[in-house]
Amino acid sequence: MIAVAWRSLRHRPGGFAATFLSALLGATLLTAFASLIDTAAGADAASAESLITTASVAGGWCLVIVVFAVTSTLGLSVRRRAEEVALLRRTGATRGQVRRMIVGEAALVALIAATVAVPGGLLLGRVLLALLHDTGQVAEAVGYEFGPIALAAGFGVTLLGSLIAAVAAERRTREGVRKDRPRTRRIAAGVFLAAGVSCGIVTATVMRGKGIDAMQTAGQAGIWASIGLALLAPELLRAVSAPLRPMARKPAGAVMPVTLFSGIATGTVIMQETEDRAAAGTIVPDFAADIQTLNYTVVGMITLFVAVMLVNTLIAATTGRRREFAQLRLAGATRGQLTAMVALEGALAAITGVAAGSVAALCTIVPFALARTGVVWPQPSPCPYLVIVGVALTLTGAALLGTTRRVIAGPVPALLS
Repeated sequence: MIAVAWRSLRHRPGGFAATFLSALLGATLLTAFASLIDTAAGADAASAESLITTASVAGGWCLVIVVFAVTSTLGLSVRRRAEEVALLRRTGATRGQVRRMIVGEAALVALIAATVAVPGGLLLGRVLLALLHDTGQVAEAVGYEFGPIALAAGFGVTLLGSLIAAVAAERRTREGVRKDRPRTRRIAAGVFLAAGVSCGIVTATVMRGKGIDAMQTAGQAGIWASIGLALLAPELLRAVSAPLRPMARKPAGAVMPVTLFSGIATGTVIMQETEDRAAAGTIVPDFAADIQTLNYTVVGMITLFVAVMLVNTLIAATTGRRREFAQLRLAGATRGQLTAMVALEGALAAITGVAAGSVAALCTIVPFALARTGVVWPQPSPCPYLVIVGVALTLTGAALLGTTRRVIAGPVPALLS
């Protein structure tokens, strides 16, 4: 079945593009941050502490997001092939053989992506070290090292996350793609939300008065909360679209990446703005500017990855609806009506995701404001938030509508193939 998996990758590369891109970008970020730990082995004590702290905090955020992204895209890819899996079963393939094929495909994609990610991770790691040099957190004499820890993080995490996602997706495909497990999903959401609230409480209490160090737990609070609300996407979308229930298909899968993007981006950007205000006049200006550059670079890399995940997931999900679009066309729907339907779905998904992400961001914004300034609400500028909302709406609309137009452009028989 491994040979079958390899042939499937060779003849259907497009079906694995979303998973490959998520794994590639994720492995690049992971290897870059993990390489700082390799670098710390040959550094002085103070520099080593800064390197390990940066790798642990920012790399930890990346780890959670990368595993979530790979799991989402790979699961979507496998569920789209339910008919192919059913055909293999009818021709005599056992459950074990089908599972080995799907797991083999996931492993091959992960290994290829992690291999391709090595040069990018090495280059990005050098950029991170240069920023740490500029901020004075790492001595100039410390040279860059790219060693076993970076490779283990890039290959190990990407491969393990892909294998876990493949097993879970195969099981769900076997049980039926339309079967939801609301209880399990809601329990998982509750765990993540509890973790986010706990980190927020720690930030507002234990980390109060500890300056910029409060960012460590405050950032994690927003990420955990974003994932928790993303897992509740079906329930959230059902509530938002209740007045339009006859008109909307309720694309819950589109809500998840929008929630992650808006939640993480909003929380981290406003947290940095709060830190800038709190540190004004207390730090040498040049040094403060360097710290700000480092923070925005790290936040930018993570936010960019989540944005790519958003577009990646939406394109993959829309492409997988070819047969549905064909059936609607056969029932008399025009291309314009299909486009309008998807536009409505996209608007509902974007509104729901932005609203959920904004709530999740509060788990970062409020506790950090209490820890750094002693006030509940830091009165942030509305401009960054409006930019984030605009980007979320633009990315969602462009991904959904652009893909839909390409999918329905051809004749109906081609959509059924």
